Amino acid sequence: MATISNKNSAPHNTWGNNCDSWVLADTAGLSVKEERMPPGTKEQLHFHKQAQQYFYILKGTATFFFNDERDTISANTGILIAPGTKHYIANETTRELEFLVISQPSTNNDRISIE
Repeated sequence: MATISNKNSAPHNTWGNNCDSWVLADTAGLSVKEERMPPGTKEQLHFHKQAQQYFYILKGTATFFFNDERDTISANTGILIAPGTKHYIANETTRELEFLVISQPSTNNDRISIE
């Protein structure tokens, strides 16, 4: 079986300060989301007990904070975050940020907020 999805057909939700998330795929073993963050927004510090996450930047520049480190990556670049890693993504620029976040297994009921 195959399932085709895109932003127009995917379930949509908002988080944080006007950030968007489109759920492109969501099974127990895998989650794929396309997300958009306006300028000056950030996620809450958290970690996942089980899930590893791969963030792939489609447009803009993302700043990642993880385990007291900071790394900035631009479009067409990705970063893998291991389970148990305290992290968050921020858009510290004046332009929109768009990215894919791929989680394995799904992050449903696996997020532990710190702040």
